[in-house]
Amino acid sequence: MKRILAVIMCLILAVGFSACGNGNRNNGKIKIVTTIFPIYDWTREIAGNSDSVEIEMLIDNGVDLHSFQFTPKDKIDIITSDMFVYVGGESDKWVNDVMADKQNENMVVINLMDALGSGKKTEELKEGMQEEGEEEEEDEEGPEYDEHVWLSLKNAVILCNAICEGLCKADPNNADTYKANNEAYKEKLKALDADYKAAVDSAEKKTLVFADRFPFRYLADDYSIDYYAAFSGCSAESEASVETFTFLAGKIDELGLNSVMKIEGPNMSIAEQVKSIASNKDLTVLTLNSMQSVTAADIGAGATYLKLCSENLEVLKEALK
Repeated sequence: MKRILAVIMCLILAVGFSACGNGNRNNGKIKIVTTIFPIYDWTREIAGNSDSVEIEMLIDNGVDLHSFQFTPKDKIDIITSDMFVYVGGESDKWVNDVMADKQNENMVVINLMDALGSGKKTEELKEGMQEEGEEEEEDEEGPEYDEHVWLSLKNAVILCNAICEGLCKADPNNADTYKANNEAYKEKLKALDADYKAAVDSAEKKTLVFADRFPFRYLADDYSIDYYAAFSGCSAESEASVETFTFLAGKIDELGLNSVMKIEGPNMSIAEQVKSIASNKDLTVLTLNSMQSVTAADIGAGATYLKLCSENLEVLKEALK
């Protein structure tokens, strides 16, 4: 009952906001709502120092994209915004319910999966990877796409173009500034992309073993890196079987790798299990940041998309030695 009342209040407030008109609703600024950190940071870079926009990151408390649940306040923020940018994968199905009540008919909405078009990839089931439970498989409708489009610097260039186009539409008076900012930022993305390519081309190893989910398929494909993992990138599984541990440890031994990989977060259990089975007891556990759980505090401390990608590059160099 409390939940129902909260939603009703949300809609009443939203109607009140809409009656004020876009300019009065947010002190005359263009209100942009983004879901996750990479989108927020790209939009911030393209907007630059513009006083005309206010950008909000919806998922800012470390909650994973796959487990996010919107609140009545989140709904108000979205349906009263001038521009909304989200990933658009399976984890964002909730957006359809929210957008059914949008108050701004001129809202610019950008779905990154749609913007990527033919560049999006389906989830990949690699050798040794633990499959989802039967019940979840039966509920699937059509192909499940890998949502982690932001982990490719090449994709980032395409997606920043889409964001820039949307920002110019939402705030045409400052379009020239946004276009210039976008071009300058894309040069930085392309330069880091070249650094990644050079590092992988000169690396001794070309394979990663992830004792975790693997959300880095776009990155791996960009530079022809092979991989083995406990689970797919969007898997809801968290407990690996003995067969999975054994397979991953065997691949590490077979390939002569010096590290086992995981994504950000405190859970070391699978990596430590693999390490205990592998012949090389001096294996290093390395972490690549998937940027799904970056918080507002992290941003305040200086986190940027380019900085985290650069840190991932240093980890990747170590992993491929």
